[in-house]
Amino acid sequence: MRTLLVSATAASRLMFLALLVAAVPARADLKIDITKGVTDPIPIAVVAFARAPLVDGGLDVGAVVQRDLESSGRFRGMDRKDMLSLPVRGKDVQSADWRTARNDYILVGRLVSSSPAELVIEFELLNLLNGQTLLDQRLSVQPASLRYGAHRVADQVYEKITGTRGAFATRVAYVSVDGPPPKQRYQLLLADMDGENMRVIMESQQPIMSPTWSPDGQWIAYVSFENHASAIFVQRVRTGERRQVSARAGINGAPAFSPDSSKLALTLSGSTGNLDIYVLDLGSQGLTRLTEDPAIDTEPTWAPDGKTIYFTSDRAGGPQIYRVSAQGGEQPKRLTFGVPYAARARISPDGTQLALVARDGSGYHIAMQDLASGQLRFLTRGALDESPSFAPNGAQLIYAGRERGQGVLAMVSVDGQVTQRLKSDQGEVREPVWGPFSN
Repeated sequence: MRTLLVSATAASRLMFLALLVAAVPARADLKIDITKGVTDPIPIAVVAFARAPLVDGGLDVGAVVQRDLESSGRFRGMDRKDMLSLPVRGKDVQSADWRTARNDYILVGRLVSSSPAELVIEFELLNLLNGQTLLDQRLSVQPASLRYGAHRVADQVYEKITGTRGAFATRVAYVSVDGPPPKQRYQLLLADMDGENMRVIMESQQPIMSPTWSPDGQWIAYVSFENHASAIFVQRVRTGERRQVSARAGINGAPAFSPDSSKLALTLSGSTGNLDIYVLDLGSQGLTRLTEDPAIDTEPTWAPDGKTIYFTSDRAGGPQIYRVSAQGGEQPKRLTFGVPYAARARISPDGTQLALVARDGSGYHIAMQDLASGQLRFLTRGALDESPSFAPNGAQLIYAGRERGQGVLAMVSVDGQVTQRLKSDQGEVREPVWGPFSN
């Protein structure tokens, strides 16, 4: 759920209430712009793949793969105009020539089609330093999914070279808003990780906020005000089927799926108006209360093992991160210290790190806290950064920020070495959430 960040501790309670009515942002395609990469990126030559002209729709698979790898900030692709040959099979690669051009690796490939309904991507990755073939793969795809297939090739290359699973074949969801008040149009959009294939899955003239993926990638939950009051919906991504799962008295907000996708942690106020954390069983509609405190408790998120929920509370006087058993029946434990403001925690896929929004003297930034040591380090330095969401491989975070007074999306690696902006061609974008790996 979007947090309205404020500069005074005394205003923290107003902050939590404002997050439920804040307008969130504009329809826009996203394009990645690297703003900082590693100082010594890995040099790789990605040769144009041989085409299957009647089936491939004109897509340049090699260009998609190279763009993916370069977008990570950890690779430097060779310019095609500098290539002296265009091999499409590993046996045709003259390693010495490519080493002379200062490449460590080369990727070659071709598209093979036996019918208009089938495509095979064949590709080979060679280590030019020792002549070893690292990958020799065939990947079957439908022609309409060729771009997705290219992302999967990039994932395999990235993992083979870096040792970390690639996340190029994943998707992000985000919220946009067009038009000036009071005639705004809110949209919930999905896009490939590189910003392509954007599509609207929900739109309304009333606010939409707090999207969250189910871990199985089949559903998205979100808060909608389409009936002029907050309600939580879950929507099947593939078909658009949707159902309302919580429209209780007062505030219904901040949904978060459990690791098995069967439950939602959420924030409810009831008729008293006080925000607390609950767990909703989506099958039975059974409700379990986890917190009961005069403070504002909100923004829950699950640990990967499903046993713990992390949340934001101002019970110590200002927003801080706490954890509590997902079964209830225990007192929450405070986790963040040393900063006057800590909110919107999200846990890494391996369960060892918390990403959160923390304030220091210069603004609100994305920070990372090690759960074992409690050590906190800042990853970003924008004045108003918020809404962090981990990539499913745990290597990057996507988040929302401000640039020249306008809402933008950005990414940062968990080591802080690589930063990127996701440019929109019009309007503002907000509340990004990175989807899970697809099966």
